[in-house]
Amino acid sequence: MLELYQIVLIVWVVFSWLAAFNVVNTSNGFVRTAMNVLWRLTEPALRPIRRFVPMISGLDFSPLILLLLIYFLRGVVGRMIHSMA
Repeated sequence: MLELYQIVLIVWVVFSWLAAFNVVNTSNGFVRTAMNVLWRLTEPALRPIRRFVPMISGLDFSPLILLLLIYFLRGVVGRMIHSMA
């Protein structure tokens, strides 16, 4: 489950960059819907991080922090499951 969320988060970051650099047309219905779905999936987890980590020179590091946190949690949970077996 955490791996799937990591993928969703990475796709959100890529889509947001593509939109910021006008590579994708955000007026397109499919793109707008995809961005909206990704935003709704990622924003609840990113919002608390943004409260503690401000943007630096216009860069939002909250997705990177969340990816590192998920990576850490996957390792901890994996070790716990492996030790129970």
